[in-house]
Amino acid sequence: MDIEENSYLPERLSGLEELASNLWWSWQPKARMLFKSLDRQIWKESRHNPVKVLKELPGKVFDSAAKDKDYLRHYDIVLSKFHKEIKADKCLLFEEINQAEMHSIAYFSAEYGLHHSLPFYAGGLGFLAGDFIKECSDLKIPLVAVGFMYPEGYLKQQIREDGWQENIKQPLDRDTASIFRVLDKNGNQLIVKVPLIEPPIHVAVWKIAVGGVSLYLMDTDIEINDPWNRGISARLYSGDIEQRLRQEIVLGIGGSEVLEKLDIKHSILHLNEGHAAFALLERIRGRVLEGVNYGEASQYVKKTAVFTSHTPVVAGHDIFPFQMIEKYFNSYWPSLGLDRDSFLKLGVHPENPNAGFNMTAFALRMSEFRNGVSKKHGEVTRKMWHSLWPDLPENEVPIDYITNGIHIPTWIEPKMKLLFNKYLGHDWVDDVDNPLIWELIDEIPDDELWKTHFWLKVKLINTIRERARQRWVNNRRSTSNILGMGTLLDPSVLTIGFARRFATYKRADLIFYDLERLKKLLNDRWRPIQIIFAGKAHPADDPGKRILQKIYNFARDPVMCGRIAFVEDYEEQFAQYMVHGVDVWLNNPLPPMEACGTSGMKAALNGVPHLSIMDGWWIEGYDGENGWIFAHEESENDTDKADAESIYRILEEKVIPCYYKFSDDGTPDDWVKVMKRSIKSNAAKFSSRRMVKEYIQKFYIKELKEAQERKLGGTLLKSPPTTAIATSNTPNAIKLDIV
Repeated sequence: MDIEENSYLPERLSGLEELASNLWWSWQPKARMLFKSLDRQIWKESRHNPVKVLKELPGKVFDSAAKDKDYLRHYDIVLSKFHKEIKADKCLLFEEINQAEMHSIAYFSAEYGLHHSLPFYAGGLGFLAGDFIKECSDLKIPLVAVGFMYPEGYLKQQIREDGWQENIKQPLDRDTASIFRVLDKNGNQLIVKVPLIEPPIHVAVWKIAVGGVSLYLMDTDIEINDPWNRGISARLYSGDIEQRLRQEIVLGIGGSEVLEKLDIKHSILHLNEGHAAFALLERIRGRVLEGVNYGEASQYVKKTAVFTSHTPVVAGHDIFPFQMIEKYFNSYWPSLGLDRDSFLKLGVHPENPNAGFNMTAFALRMSEFRNGVSKKHGEVTRKMWHSLWPDLPENEVPIDYITNGIHIPTWIEPKMKLLFNKYLGHDWVDDVDNPLIWELIDEIPDDELWKTHFWLKVKLINTIRERARQRWVNNRRSTSNILGMGTLLDPSVLTIGFARRFATYKRADLIFYDLERLKKLLNDRWRPIQIIFAGKAHPADDPGKRILQKIYNFARDPVMCGRIAFVEDYEEQFAQYMVHGVDVWLNNPLPPMEACGTSGMKAALNGVPHLSIMDGWWIEGYDGENGWIFAHEESENDTDKADAESIYRILEEKVIPCYYKFSDDGTPDDWVKVMKRSIKSNAAKFSSRRMVKEYIQKFYIKELKEAQERKLGGTLLKSPPTTAIATSNTPNAIKLDIV
C-alpha cells in the first residue's frame, strides 16, 4: 500500500492514513463514513476502499475537511475508539492463565475472507477464517494469523454468451489495498527460505493489520525463485496436485519459518483445515533441535494443537502420492529422527493405506483437539474417521464440534444496525452472544423493520441493475445476457436468494426440477416469486460449470418472464447486498455434505428467513417459527424429485401466503414475525463471539495450561534468537530491525 505519493493529508487529518491501513474500518460504519463523506461518488467508484479514496482525492478536499468542525468531531471520536480497541490489553477470557508467560495463538489458514479489495478467499472457509480473526481482535485474543498473498486471487468470473463460465485474470493492485511489505533491517522486503525443502523455495512476507491481529501472508512470486516456484502462491487451490502439495508445504513449513524469523513465539497452533498441517512438523522439529526426542516433542505439539475440519465430502480431503511426498521430504524426515516408513505412516488412512499421504488423517493424528463445525458435521466426521480409533465406539471418537459463527459487526447492514441501536441500546454490539439482548427485537415496530428491509431490497435490485448496465456499456454484452443479469427484477415481488459455490452437491438447479410448476410460481399474476442466483464454480469443476450454465440460460429465457437472475462475479461486496436484501435464503445441498453453511446465518441476522434442507447449522438453528425446513427424502427412483417437491410445497403452502398477507398500512405482519424470530433465535447462537469463546473454553485454556506446566511456552528457536522490532515509518511497509 502506498498512499503518500498520490495524495496530500493535512497534519490534522493524518489519522485517516492510519485508519485506512487497518481493516478495523471494514467492520466500523462510522469509520467508513469518514471516507465516504469526503466524496460519496469516489467512495462508490472505489468499491468502498479507503486506500483508493485517499489516493484519488485532491488535496483541496482534505483541506476543506480539516476546517469542518462537524467532520473533525466525528473524526476525533472514531480515531479515539480505534486507538482504544486495538490496544493490547489483557484478555479477560484467560484470567485463569498466567498471561505474562503466555505466547500467541498461531492460526493457519489457506484463505481469508476479509474484504473484496483483498481477494484471498474462495468461499465459506475463507470468510470463516476472516470472521474468526476479526472476533479475536474484538476480544483481544493474543492471536497471529498466517496465510498466502495470492496475487491472482481465486478467479474473476465472466460468463460467455452461451452461459459458460470463463476465468479472467485480474492481478491484485497491492498499492490500493490495506497491505504492507514487511522489511528487513536494510529496508528490503523480508525474504524467508522454506527450510529443508529442495530445490529451495523462498517467500516474500506481507502483513495485514486486522484490528489488533496481525495477518502475515507469503508470496512466492519473487525473482529469487525459479519460474515453477514463482507460481506456487499465484492463486488459490491449484488443480495441479504437485503444485497443490508445494502450496501446502509453503503454507505449513514456510509459514512456521516466517513466525520464527519474526521472533513470534506461539503457545498454541490452530489449523483451519488440513492445508496447513505441515506446520505441525516444524513445531516438532523445533523441539527436536532442542534435544528433545521425537516421541516427547510430538506429544507436546499434539497437546497444544487444534485441528478444525470443514469437509464432510471425501473428495475434499487432500491426498498426495507417497513418491511425491518422498520427493520433497526425503531430506526433512531425518531432522525429526524418523525414517521413511515412520514418516509416511503419519498420513496413512487405515481404510485405504495405499492411497497416499492423507493430510486430514495426518492432522487428526497429530492434534489432541479436533472438531467439526456443526453438531451434525461432528457426527459425520466421527463416522468418516472412525478407523483412526478402531477400538472406540463411533460416538466416543475424540472429535468434538464447535458450530461456526459470523462476525456480527461485519455482516449487519448499517441501516439495520441503526434500527437495532434505537431499540436494543447503543451497547448491544458489545454483548452479541447474550440471547437476552436479542429479545428486545420485539420492541421494534413492525412497520419500521419492514421499511428498513424493503429499502435494503431496493438497494440490492438497484445494484444488480447497475452492474448489468456497466456490463452493457463496458463489455458490449448481448441484450439477452443483460436481461438475464437481473434488469427486470421487481422489488415488490417475493425474492429468493441462492448464492454460494457451484459445486454439484449444492444442487443450485434443484428448484428447476419441475419447470411447469416453477413457471406457475414465477408467473402468478397476484403472488409471483423471483430468484437471484450468484456464485462461482471451481476452475476445474466442469460439472459445476454446467449447472451454472443451465441456470444462466434459464435466466435469459423469456418463458421465465424476467423472474430469474444470475449475477456475474459473486464476491464479498455483492454477498453483503444479497444477505441484506433478499426476502428468503434458499439452501438445498445433498445431505450430509453441508458441514455448516454460514451464509444463511448472515441472512438470518438481517431478518431474512432461511428455507433449507435439514443439514449443517440449520438443524441447530430451526425452531419451528424462524424459517422453514424440510427433510431429505431418500428415493429409489429420484431423490431430487422428492426434495424439489418439498421446496415447491413449502413455497406454495407457507412462504408465499405468509409474504403476501398485507395489513392496511402495507406491512406483512405475519412475515415480519418470522423476520423477528429469525433474528432473535439465531443472532447470539451463531455469532463468532460465541464460537471463539467455545474454542477458548473447550480447547485453548487446556492447551495453555499444558504449555505453562511444561514451561516450554512457544516455539523453540532453531537458530540463535533475534529481536524484531516492528515499526511503520513508511506507509507501505512494516520494517523489522534485526539486531
